[in-house]
Amino acid sequence: MSRFCGAVAAGLFAALLGPMQAFSAEPVGQATLIRTEVTGEAGPLVVRSPVHRDERIRTSTSGLGQFVFKDGTKLAVGAGSTVVIDKFVYDDSDSVKRLSIKAAKGTFRWISGNSASSAYSIVTPAGTIGVRGTAFDFYVGPNGTTAIVLLNGSASFCGPGGCRQLRQQCDCVVATRGGRMTDPSQVDRRTLQTLSNPRALPFLSGDQQLSGALGGIRTSCGLASLRQDRQDRPQRQQRQEQPSPQAPQQAPQAPQAPQQTPQQAPDTPDKPDKPDHHHDWDHHDWDHHDWDHGGRDHHDRDHRGHDRDDDDHDRDGHNGHRSDN
Repeated sequence: MSRFCGAVAAGLFAALLGPMQAFSAEPVGQATLIRTEVTGEAGPLVVRSPVHRDERIRTSTSGLGQFVFKDGTKLAVGAGSTVVIDKFVYDDSDSVKRLSIKAAKGTFRWISGNSASSAYSIVTPAGTIGVRGTAFDFYVGPNGTTAIVLLNGSASFCGPGGCRQLRQQCDCVVATRGGRMTDPSQVDRRTLQTLSNPRALPFLSGDQQLSGALGGIRTSCGLASLRQDRQDRPQRQQRQEQPSPQAPQQAPQAPQAPQQTPQQAPDTPDKPDKPDHHHDWDHHDWDHHDWDHGGRDHHDRDHRGHDRDDDDHDRDGHNGHRSDN
């Protein structure tokens, strides 16, 4: 009985101590911006809330969190995301020997801090992102498919299918959990189609707005027009469904009967003076002119208003053809 009581007491103590240990762990950074709902191990986070090593951070379907680590590294966590601060090993200076995060799902933006490039690594279900003094966005889908878009510097992505190097601004690589990986190419709307998520890169398309240094990156890689296009499309469809007020539809009119020249009786000549002579008068056939109905043009009016969708002038992101915004 005493052993049972002791085991129960130990279990309760461990259950209570676990959250306290996580909360009391030395912080490795803090929140600089919180929108809607962002939670850590100890509950909801607010601006200036500390974040700790091994802490799991989650955002709601509309949530957004921005964080800065002690070496100056900045991380944005977009809507519907989950990330774990995996490893954080201090150096003697303002840099770190190791900073590693595990991104389980969602959308993120990363800007490197003061530490050596070799100190950083980002682990995703499809592979690992290697950092080279870099800023980039990356997305992890529900099935583990991962996309990375380089914003400046350089980066690498290594998975079961090998490694790819991203060296030019807006280079993008998409990799699956099974090892398939694309070559670096310019990100465009087809990338979002491949990811089956039009909001996979919300910081580039403008679906979520960042602040400070995280929001100070000037390029959208040609995706900024996508959000406006989604907003305009319902209005265009509504205009197309409504009939044009300038040309109301009219019921088709029956063809009119041809107008004919009214027949007139021939003038009656004066009767002869002598009634003993009987004259048979000639009856002249009056020509009836048939009107040519085939020559009457019937123009059907187009009662539909034609609204032409504005063409999206995004750059075509093929290999070897790159354009920076």
